[in-house]
Amino acid sequence: MKLRQKVIFLAITPLILALCAIALAVRHQSVLLAQQQRATIQQAYLSSKEAELKHYVALASHSISHLYDSGRDDAATRNEAMRILSSLSYGDDGYFFLYDMQGNTLMHPRQPELVGQNLFGLRDEYGQLTIQNLIQRAKAGGGLERYMWVKPSTHKPVAKLGYVIAMPKWGWMMGTGIYLDDVDQALAKVDVQQSGNIHNTMLWIAGIAIAAAVAVASSGLALNISELRVADAKLKVLAQRVVESQEEERARLSRDLHDGISQWLVSIKLQIEAGIIRLSSGKPEQQQAAQAVFEHAADQLSNVMAEVRRISHNLRPAILDDLGLAAALQHLTKEYTLSSGTPVHFEASGCTEGLPDVANTVLFRLAQEALTNIERHAGASRIDITLAGDEQHVTLRIRDDGHGFDAEGIALHPQRGIGLRNMMERMDAIGGRFEIVSSTDGTLVTASAPNNS
Repeated sequence: MKLRQKVIFLAITPLILALCAIALAVRHQSVLLAQQQRATIQQAYLSSKEAELKHYVALASHSISHLYDSGRDDAATRNEAMRILSSLSYGDDGYFFLYDMQGNTLMHPRQPELVGQNLFGLRDEYGQLTIQNLIQRAKAGGGLERYMWVKPSTHKPVAKLGYVIAMPKWGWMMGTGIYLDDVDQALAKVDVQQSGNIHNTMLWIAGIAIAAAVAVASSGLALNISELRVADAKLKVLAQRVVESQEEERARLSRDLHDGISQWLVSIKLQIEAGIIRLSSGKPEQQQAAQAVFEHAADQLSNVMAEVRRISHNLRPAILDDLGLAAALQHLTKEYTLSSGTPVHFEASGCTEGLPDVANTVLFRLAQEALTNIERHAGASRIDITLAGDEQHVTLRIRDDGHGFDAEGIALHPQRGIGLRNMMERMDAIGGRFEIVSSTDGTLVTASAPNNS
């Protein structure tokens, strides 16, 4: 995986993880809120139904209060009370029922087949003693009781919430109730709506996550394409500079060989031929002249050898490999002083021996380029070169007292400042740092390379 792809992956992954965490948190909170809301609705619904049942029982009691409080306790009075209670109803499944304290059914408008039966030992599908619990609740002062009972409209057992009271004068238990399947259906609708809302929320979060990931990936792709285009353009320019530098170096070597060594060699050849002719004459005076010619040819050969060493040194000084960067720079400054007449003060300190060969070459070439630029353009009267090293970096500083130049403008000029750009690119290639500060008081070049010692 390429670096740019890793960057995009590392950008998208935290985003997706964050959105997933948000989605899980939202889902957890939504489910928790839905449960709390359901419990609240259920409690409120049941509270309203409980209050409603109390009112129904109170109304039923009031409807027969004139008979119950009359003091009469005969069959006619009781039958009239039963008739009144059986006529009271609310809805298809809302009715009143009567039992005596022994569990005998006295009145049941929706299930008349139960009248006259003793249901004291009746158990529901969960094993609960239904009628006994209702009687105990009535004897305890009345109140609410949950139990299972067959719903008249569906003929299926469902949960029921009953409210009963005792009528001790006649030995009755009167009550009514509501079936809770309607409550369950209402709560099921609430659950469905809440589940739908949670599902829609998750879809929105997923859509946002996909859109964000696509946006990041698209931005990264566009950035990659843009950077690739810029890199290709820079690579083409760099390749052109390399070709130009190679051609310039070849042209310089050709001039050095043709203008210097080639002419000296031709001159030496002619002198040797002339010396041979004089030696062949056999005359003493010609032999003495031949000796002088050979001595002059030997001097010129020494010059040729010095020129060869100079060219070899410019290509790559052997001293750089044998004695290190500090010695190579010391030798370079001495040669520059001899050739240009401008004094160069060199000083080395610290640890400078841990640099790799490529870093040594880069700093040496940078010093060569800087001295060449100073000789051509600066008009300096003094040059100071310092080489300092520590555990992290080796730093080369070259300062001159010339008239300076516009460093930023030259670096950006498309046809000028090739040497300056070469120095910058050489330092970038080894992960170093390059700075140049120039003014009318002079120029300071600073190059720092990482020390691997």
